[in-house]
Formats: sequence, structure tokens, C-alpha cells
Amino acid sequence: MEKLKQAVKEIAYYRHQAKFSKLHLSLIPFLSLASSLYGALLYIRQSLYRSGFFSKNRLPVPVISVGNLTWGGNGKTPMAELIAKRLADYGISPLILTRGYAGGDEAKMLKRHLLGGPVKVGVGANRVATANLFFEKYGYVDYRGSKFFERTYLDPKMGSHVGSQKIGAAVLDDGMQHWSLCRDLEIVMINGLMPWGNCKLLPLGPLREPLIAIKRANIAVVHHADLVLEQKLKDIKLVVQEIKESLPIFYTRMTPSYFFELRNISTKMHLGAVLDAVVLCVSAIGCPYAFVRAMEKIGPLFVDRFDFSDHYSFQLKDIHMMRGRLRQLEDKFGYKPIVIVTEKDYDRDPEILKHLHPFKVLVLCSEMQIIPCNGCNEDSFKSLLKELLEV
Repeated sequence: MEKLKQAVKEIAYYRHQAKFSKLHLSLIPFLSLASSLYGALLYIRQSLYRSGFFSKNRLPVPVISVGNLTWGGNGKTPMAELIAKRLADYGISPLILTRGYAGGDEAKMLKRHLLGGPVKVGVGANRVATANLFFEKYGYVDYRGSKFFERTYLDPKMGSHVGSQKIGAAVLDDGMQHWSLCRDLEIVMINGLMPWGNCKLLPLGPLREPLIAIKRANIAVVHHADLVLEQKLKDIKLVVQEIKESLPIFYTRMTPSYFFELRNISTKMHLGAVLDAVVLCVSAIGCPYAFVRAMEKIGPLFVDRFDFSDHYSFQLKDIHMMRGRLRQLEDKFGYKPIVIVTEKDYDRDPEILKHLHPFKVLVLCSEMQIIPCNGCNEDSFKSLLKELLEV
């Protein structure tokens, strides 16, 4: 199944069919048919919402949607967390609404990051029902039209005084195609490394919707921009602005912060812990290339990798395969290599990774940062959030 998923991904992101294997070529007719059916169903669904046949729900607080038009690796969850933290800094207690897809690895990571703080995390496919449960438990307050944002924006210290347990905003993680819920702000995330692929709809291509859907967005964010050539960033900007010229575009990266050890998650380890080490990067995430590049920049002696499809749950057979690769690396370099995983891989199933003992397993912790570019920076992002939510 992993081989099949990899083949489908390669078809979606590579334009040159001459390089495809027989497996790839045999899949294309079936994927083309499925893509056409998907497009037809998508059109019917959109039409039913536009006509009012399917109703839309509105929450009693501002709603910020963070979504994307393609497969994973776009930075949706880190952006949802960043926005929630910024709102919390100004005394607004936000609620992140996430589906908990594929075992809920992202939801578990959010809960671990935000434990004990004012940000709440609601998990469930029905975002409205989930939100209502939290409103019943904590209450809600709508700051729109008040002087609250003006006061706290000028003096962030006021947040600790005016904040409460009452929910003041909702952040939809992966919300762009969740049309049943009205939103006040739409943020579309774009993977700078793999923006549009072959521009075809799922499953022949990576697109959940046609690119024209960018028109619905209030903000575009190009993620992994630090790993992308300047010309490619310009090409992405041109595509976006051809669709919506006035759309503000921001750029982000994931910055490694520290490691923690699998068996001792409370201890932070400096990034220098892997200097001159041999490491094996193991991940089941949307964009493994960015993870591996981040590790290479830290400066290990040698970096090897095992990539699995996004949200994949490691099995014992995978552990045996990893152990075989680790023994090969140990024989080659003369000392035990270190396994590095992402937080998402850890939160998906920390117990399975313990079977890699006696090899050390470290979890790389990273933080999303906005890259200053053409006047777009962290301050202007917060100012835009404030402006768009003050209605």
C-alpha cells in the first residue's frame, strides 16, 4: 500500500510522464476517471451550498479558517497554533477546532503544546457540535465592535488582566473545504516546495479544489519559503496575484528549537546534541524533505532517511526495517546512529518507537516563524488579523 501511495504522489507532482514506470502509467487512466468524478461531485456540493440547499452555520465568535488547496505539508496546524497563541497574548481565549484525522496525531501535538494555557483544543469531524460543547462548558464572548483589540494591541500586557476562560475566537485547522461553517477570515497555506503539482484535482493531482478557490482567501501564506529559490517564490506570487491581485502574501518557515528524548520528554536537549553524529530521519508527514533539510542544516556527520506517507502509523515490520538500516549505519561508521522523528510522528504512537531500543530516539521540536519579506512580517500579520476581525 505504501508503494501505491508513493506512486500516486509521484504522478501528482511530476509532469514528465516519460520518466514514469509501468506502475505509474497503469494507474493514470483510473486516477483520471476518479479525478473527473471527484470534480463533478465537488461542483455539485459547491452548487448546493451556493443555492442555500445546504445550510451554513455561524458561531457566536469570530472564526479564522486555516486551510489549503493541496495535500499535506502546508503548515496548517503550526499556523493554527501560531494564531491561537497570538490571540491568547492579547487576552482572547481561542478554541482550535480540528478533525483529529488519522489517529489524531496533530490534535495530540496541539494539546501537548498548549496544555495549561488559555488555548483550548476541540477534536471532532462536526466542528459546530464540538464548538457548542465548549461554549456550554466555558461560555463565550464576542469582542467584535468593542475597543478590546485596540487596547490590547497597544498594550499586550493587558491580555493577562482582561482574559478569561470564555472563548473569544475559533480557529479552524484544515478548514478551507469545511463549507458548512461560516468564517470571518480565510487563510490559505501554500507549500512553497510543492505548490500545485500537475494542477489536476485529486487523485490524479494534489488539488482539493481548482486554484480559482484562492479568491475566497483573505491571506495567503507560502510555507517552507526558506527552502525555496527566489525565482520559484516569485512564480508562486504571480500565480496567486493573477487570481486575486490584492491578496496579502506572507512567508513562513519551521525553525528547529530543541530535541527531547523519547523516554524523557520533559528534558530539552540542545540542537548541538547531534553534531558529528550519524542520524536516521524517520517520518510520516506531508513534506519529509523539509524535515530532512532542517536536520542537515543542524550539522550531523551523516543524514539518512526513511519516508512514509502522511499520517502513516508505524508497524513492527517497519521497526524491523529501521533496525536493519541502523545496524548497517553502525557497521559503516563504527558507532550507534541516532533516530530523529518529528513531533507528529511521536504523538501518533510513542510506544511503537520504543521498540528501536537500544538505539536512541530523539524528537525534533520546531516552531513556525514568519519570514520578513517586502513589508510582510510578524507585526503586519498581527495587524492584519486585528483589522480583519474588527467588524
